[in-house]
Amino acid sequence: MLAGLRDPTPAGHRSGLVAICGRPNVGKSTLLNHLVGEKVAIVTDTPGTTRNAIRGVLTRDDAQLVFLDTPGLAKPRTLLTKRLNDLVRDTWAGVDLIVLMVDVADGIGSGDRFLARELAGVGTPIVAVANKIDRLRDKARVLPALEELSTLLGDGHTFTEIVPVSAISGDNVDHLADVLVSHLSEGPRLLPPDRASDQPERQLAAEIVREQLIIRTREELPHSIAVTVDEVRPAEGRDDLLEIDAVIHVERDSQKGIVIGKGGATLKAAATAARQELEVLFGTKVFLTTHVRVAKEWQRDPKQLGRLGY
Repeated sequence: MLAGLRDPTPAGHRSGLVAICGRPNVGKSTLLNHLVGEKVAIVTDTPGTTRNAIRGVLTRDDAQLVFLDTPGLAKPRTLLTKRLNDLVRDTWAGVDLIVLMVDVADGIGSGDRFLARELAGVGTPIVAVANKIDRLRDKARVLPALEELSTLLGDGHTFTEIVPVSAISGDNVDHLADVLVSHLSEGPRLLPPDRASDQPERQLAAEIVREQLIIRTREELPHSIAVTVDEVRPAEGRDDLLEIDAVIHVERDSQKGIVIGKGGATLKAAATAARQELEVLFGTKVFLTTHVRVAKEWQRDPKQLGRLGY
């Protein structure tokens, strides 16, 4: 639960929780990062990358929006997927506003319709976001796409508003933020104004390492990788260096070799890229160590899922 911050806020200040929903790979994490103004969620072109309800915070003089980037609903083929679906539905129940994001360039499909029907029964106001509008090179397709989106909830349900954006370029994202603020109630800030996220540093570090591994193994085992970090700690006797020990968990011995790569090349490249990104995010030097372990069929094992934080 978010810890309230009862500092003075201007008259008319608005605040609230906003869930960003959509089928896998429609650009939810990219949109979140643009709204917040910095990276708080990993982004890859592999569907199903997000596994947590990640909170990002947009603080303005007139409002504070706390966003939750949720995993996309998926067929519950594993216990992990079932738990992620439960997480998504629990998130919907506790927010003030829902953003339903649709990739209009790819076209509205059965997954969008299923999700819209689920959301229609929640009773929370929904703002529809038509993403990748920039990829509709034939401008004559824009209006029909928005009209189709407007009917997605069905059964007499309507969206509070429909906003076209390009999450990757940031086009119209500021306007979307204004729209969201206009539909929130007056209230104080929920988090300190200098916070971009309430994720623990260790979770962010683990996610950055996982992102870099997914980028390099996406054709082989992106969903079999989990990463844990117990702590992000200052190096002994150093105030300019953080030490991070990351453990990479895979499901089978054969996958361990894929993660490590020939001569250790894959793991080394991923660790180097992750370290460089973490140094930018944390604003200091980082000493990152990595270990690869086999957690047999962890996506289907309740005990292992618990140990891995799912």
